[in-house]
Amino acid sequence: MIDPAASRLFTTWTHPETGLDIHILTAKVAPSQQGFYFVNDSMSADGRYLWLYCCFPPSGSGSYGRTLAVVDAADDTIRHFPDTQFQHASPFVDPATAEIYWTTGASIWKRSPDPASPATCVNSLPEDVVKGRSCHRLATHLTRSLDGKSFFIDAGLGPHHVFGTLPVDGGDFVFWHHFDRNYNHAQFCPIDPDLVLFAQENHTDPATGLVFRITDRMWTIRRGERPRPLFATPTVCTHEWWDRDGKHAWCVRGKETWRTDIATGEVEKIEWPVNCWHAHDSQDGRYLVCDSTEKFFRGCPSSVHCHDRQAGTFLKVIDNPGVEGIAGSNYHIDPHPRFCCGDRFVVFTTTVRGQIDLAMVKTADLIETMR
Repeated sequence: MIDPAASRLFTTWTHPETGLDIHILTAKVAPSQQGFYFVNDSMSADGRYLWLYCCFPPSGSGSYGRTLAVVDAADDTIRHFPDTQFQHASPFVDPATAEIYWTTGASIWKRSPDPASPATCVNSLPEDVVKGRSCHRLATHLTRSLDGKSFFIDAGLGPHHVFGTLPVDGGDFVFWHHFDRNYNHAQFCPIDPDLVLFAQENHTDPATGLVFRITDRMWTIRRGERPRPLFATPTVCTHEWWDRDGKHAWCVRGKETWRTDIATGEVEKIEWPVNCWHAHDSQDGRYLVCDSTEKFFRGCPSSVHCHDRQAGTFLKVIDNPGVEGIAGSNYHIDPHPRFCCGDRFVVFTTTVRGQIDLAMVKTADLIETMR
């Protein structure tokens, strides 16, 4: 189990007002090191391995060009794997094996945290689907079905967007649906291998440059059926994720996080004292973490907050200064806080040292500070 307070790889930064210890990964294998996008856990279930995004300015972008590294608590090392260049926020960690999966082009690849093991191709979209087109996105972020047999695909192929599943055993692609505009952020339901949550996204027509804005954000699709919107009337919100119960979906909207019953559409609204940006819930639903900004732009100043829903209390975890230039604008450096490793930690990206770093907070320390 990682103990960032005892590891030589981390430096403890203590918040001057709250006394909360924040552990920053100061051992460097890349100039900029980030936590994962908040949808996927970046740690193995036993807490030995912590995966992270690596950026090498000015190469690549948040869409393509970042690579992966892993912290190994067993020998207190960090290793970079340059063969893991991935698209968007696709990396997925198998909690049991600590293997990392990612997308590049029209394929899913994986590798072990063992540097002696090679990267291997898991599966690819067939050519009769790709049809020679550039696959600019295979999956926004990989999620695996409850039965562990498939990853869900929300592929962007030229002007078209194709939904379906790719089996992890290399089996045939299973087509679900086709869209003529951008729908993405598709996520398998945690209790139902035939149900997916996804999002309507801003769409730029590749031929004309015309922009079509989000008008109805959250949707679900069941295998063999047509997509359906989550809300009875068109609703604009953002940054959605599944509740652990698989019966509710979360999203953010202004100074609120919404927990919506996918069967009835009933919405529970949780208010924040700040503009919510991304958020994530603990397994028991008592705690929420979010990041916030007053005026969004890539590389803007931001902050991370925690909310105890039972006690009704809030805590500012950290303030992140803005980062100018390519490093700030190019790599999607939002904090993206997330509960990880069975809620033992909250992992996020920080710029408190004036550079892009991965940071961890022990959840027990966070709860104690909130009391």
